[in-house]
Amino acid sequence: MSTVTETPAAVETVVLANGLTCALPASSPLAKLLKSQRTWIGPSAKERLGILRRAKSIAIVGASPNATRSSYFVSTYLLQSSDYRVYFVNPMVDEILGQKSYKSLADLPEVPDIVDVFRKASDIPAVIDEVLAIGAKTVWVQLGIWDQDAAIYGEANGLTVVMDRCLKIEHARFHGGLHLLGFDTGVITARKAVR
Repeated sequence: MSTVTETPAAVETVVLANGLTCALPASSPLAKLLKSQRTWIGPSAKERLGILRRAKSIAIVGASPNATRSSYFVSTYLLQSSDYRVYFVNPMVDEILGQKSYKSLADLPEVPDIVDVFRKASDIPAVIDEVLAIGAKTVWVQLGIWDQDAAIYGEANGLTVVMDRCLKIEHARFHGGLHLLGFDTGVITARKAVR
């Protein structure tokens, strides 16, 4: 007669969004679902406004000379509608919007206050390492790009991390020109714009 001994399933403690924890079998569908959900929370709207107000320079990693790319649209907006010194980082081109394009963050003439990233999610950890290497303090990962582990890693190493937010939309929204979703509100106001 043979006996079958079942080995206990690995148990994983999952932290829920409300801060509570629960122990679940690691292989359970619920554990996998909870692990895949976003739990990292970046800076609040007020904190993002503070980041934008304090900044004097922005480097755009993954900037493109292609007018149909979102990085081009954001670059154009920042050059025309802000007082920021804007630097472009793209090793494949020499110039974007009439300005020099740098091969890497290390090649910039100054350490930017914000590094705005237009790269795929799998590239974010390497970009965060570059940001840390040059001593920049804030990395802003564009709308639609998410790497929770990279955000946690960046914060653990002293960075302020904004992720899955469009810098152009946030800047315009805080300055009264855009609806929350990024559309022109058509509002004309005598209020002085905040820069």
